[in-house]
Amino acid sequence: MRNRSLLALTAIAATGALTLTACGSRAGSGSTSGSSSSSGTTVTIGVDAPLTGPLSALGLGIKDSVDLAVNTANKNNEVPGVTFKIEAEDDKASPQQGQQNATTLVADNTVAGVVGPLNSGVAVSMQKIFDEANLVEVSPANTNPSLTQGPNWQSGQKARQFKSYFRTATTDAIQGPFAAEFAYSTLAKKKVFLVDNKLTYGVGLAGTFKDEFTKLGGTVVGQDHVTSGASDYSSTVTAIKSSGADFVYFGGEYPDGAPLSKQLKAAGDNIPVIGGDGLYDPTYIKLAGAAANGDYATSVGAPVESLPSATQFVANYKAAGYADPYAAYGGYSYDSAWAIIEAVKAVVNNNSGKLPSNPRQAIEAAMSSVSFAGVTGQVSFDQYGDATNKQLTVYGVKNGQWTTVKTGTFAG
Repeated sequence: MRNRSLLALTAIAATGALTLTACGSRAGSGSTSGSSSSSGTTVTIGVDAPLTGPLSALGLGIKDSVDLAVNTANKNNEVPGVTFKIEAEDDKASPQQGQQNATTLVADNTVAGVVGPLNSGVAVSMQKIFDEANLVEVSPANTNPSLTQGPNWQSGQKARQFKSYFRTATTDAIQGPFAAEFAYSTLAKKKVFLVDNKLTYGVGLAGTFKDEFTKLGGTVVGQDHVTSGASDYSSTVTAIKSSGADFVYFGGEYPDGAPLSKQLKAAGDNIPVIGGDGLYDPTYIKLAGAAANGDYATSVGAPVESLPSATQFVANYKAAGYADPYAAYGGYSYDSAWAIIEAVKAVVNNNSGKLPSNPRQAIEAAMSSVSFAGVTGQVSFDQYGDATNKQLTVYGVKNGQWTTVKTGTFAG
């Protein structure tokens, strides 16, 4: 979501502050096919995220968190003779641009794995390209279940789609129902108006919310779709007001959700807007202003600041002096990069301490067995490539700030 530079590595060495142990930089090491030099092998971890545009607040946090992981691996000499670097590509939240970026990253034979993308719709355009090249892709943010479990996952016919695709974030198969349970049982809301932005993430999330909310006994009193990037939501606001809904559930990201909330409250309908991790960023509050108070969002995992496992990550990120915050997916981005490093380490250890000349397929195979204590907790993957960590958190806006309301898992 922001700036499209190929990222000059941030030099942390000057501060000497990087001392990660188990909190993200844990027993990992990495290497990648890479180019050889007098000092050893250079291995590249690619990053794909929106580095410019409305979602850049999240994208830059992804990029910088991967940068921190790479610098940590180099500082700790995680793989003797191997130096890591990153190559960051700006997908502008566009599937077409993401597809082009995937082709670019595949063509660079030093790239051993890729962290990203942010948007599930962008992931759809990239998966096959990476899979055909056996290039591992680990997303810190994609939540649409079909990316790993196939289009028929809801009917129980789950099927792994691409063996190269993994993610450290939990899915909307859990996030939507988790939010529905919170709205129905904790907030005692019974009538919802559903809105989505017609994109892969938003439609999928709204759908899983709807299924669980109606199962619990709630009523969908209306549903509408908005065009992402629009500025006038008056027709949707009118439909919401006339529906008698006691809250809105929005499937989409903050550039659309925040103006909707603002215009809804300005029209005199002071009901909460609830959404998923796409809303959870300070930019939502900045865009919605005072109207954001009383709104809610779910997001993957527990608040990073509350996790003992993330203490060193938070300190080191601050010490590194990045211009942008790690945002909602920073810990997951660090862990995604570290998972790639762990897989490379396993390949090196199984190959007499050397990286094969073409290691991508071996790294892809090794990813399935990766397991380590990361920033966000224990990191490992199930048979579909999904994260085994299923925690989620509800955040609410109070006095112009996101506050933690509830952390847990959906047991339904």
